Amino acid sequence: MSNGELRSYSLVELAVERLSHEILSGRTEPGARLVEEQLTRRLGISRAPLREAMRLLAQQGLVEHIPRRGARVATLSADDVRELYEVRDVLERHAVATTPPDPDLTALRGALELMRKATEAGDRLELATAHRRFHTEVVALSGNRQLTTLYSSVLVRIQLYMAANMHREAQSTHPEDGIHRHERLYTAITQGTPQAILQALSTHGARTYLP
Repeated sequence: MSNGELRSYSLVELAVERLSHEILSGRTEPGARLVEEQLTRRLGISRAPLREAMRLLAQQGLVEHIPRRGARVATLSADDVRELYEVRDVLERHAVATTPPDPDLTALRGALELMRKATEAGDRLELATAHRRFHTEVVALSGNRQLTTLYSSVLVRIQLYMAANMHREAQSTHPEDGIHRHERLYTAITQGTPQAILQALSTHGARTYLP
């Protein structure tokens, strides 16, 4: 790969990171138009890496392309959100049922520690991202990489919806509440049967954002 290709790839990564941060933080709202000329100017990149970044964001479900109208931040209907939660629940149940005995919990403990740090820093976006990582690591205990990849993509889209409600959550909940919920889930994983883990998941409170 040439230096030019490396440079272009790094610009794509930069654009994906910046735009996904803006979308998942709620700074850029669902349905907001993403104007190519404005984005190239604001990000300081050319059209080629921006278009590749937009393609990757569309694959993640964060951006959608509307014929003859350009791109916009993806929108989710009430039915979309409910269906995403249903798919998430099915994948979680399968993962728990197929997780081998005594799995390595190192990555799961690391995700919980990141959640604590994000809580201490008061960074709502990092906290939501840490929540997503924790649940992804729960599913990854199954050892099924394809399942984990699919599950992670579902959580990204759920976080897109949650981003629009972060302000409401900040007013109605305390950041430590999330830590306590995930600690209880972690305890169930370390000590419980699959049935106990599924019970902990069902009472986890992750449907707070359902419309």
